[in-house]
Amino acid sequence: MRIAILMTNTDESEFATRHPKDGDKWRKLLSPKRPDWTFTVYNVKDGDFPQDMSQHDGWIVTGSPASVHDDVPWIGDLLTLIRDINACRAPLFGACFGHQAIAMALGGSVGTNPHGWVFGATETQITAPPPWMRARRIWQYAAHIEQVTTLPDAAQIIMSHPGCPVGGMAIGDHVFTTQNHPEMTDKFIAALIEELAESKPKDVIERARRSLKLGADNSIFADWILKFFEMERSAGSV
Repeated sequence: MRIAILMTNTDESEFATRHPKDGDKWRKLLSPKRPDWTFTVYNVKDGDFPQDMSQHDGWIVTGSPASVHDDVPWIGDLLTLIRDINACRAPLFGACFGHQAIAMALGGSVGTNPHGWVFGATETQITAPPPWMRARRIWQYAAHIEQVTTLPDAAQIIMSHPGCPVGGMAIGDHVFTTQNHPEMTDKFIAALIEELAESKPKDVIERARRSLKLGADNSIFADWILKFFEMERSAGSV
């Protein structure tokens, strides 16, 4: 299977250079479980978009410190691409910014969390599992203050976590999202918390630090992503 990773992370800081890029994070999460798959990274935040959609069987939209409301050309281009992918019913997965971009591109809305930052390990309840998941409670790493506030037409909430009612959604069998970060490792989230310690509220940082002992069920979530891409679909693909 050929997966396109649409890399949206705009962080070019010294901190970012010390850690793997998001494309590498996603490869490390998924490729050991499917070594015969290909993962092609497009730096869409730099205007690098795929020229031929037919070259890919599935799509991942990554997280980013950018806001989906930012008035920059690449976000508009990304939303257009998301609509094209959705129209073809090709399997499309999004995480954090990707989750929000998919929702907004397809008619939903995104706003600021009235409860503030969700940061660190968060308890996530799978409330309405689609066929590639199962109902259970898991832990995921989170780093967001914006979140989906209105669903696109035909979307269903499939998971939620404290302070975030739309913790993930599905549209039919071809769209799957999470507000959280299955690609973030224990080491990376711990480093990110310390990197942001001076710029975020003290109580947010302290809660995030305390949460680290809970860890995250990234391997379980990775299996769900892979099952989602492997599903047989009645509609055509790109």
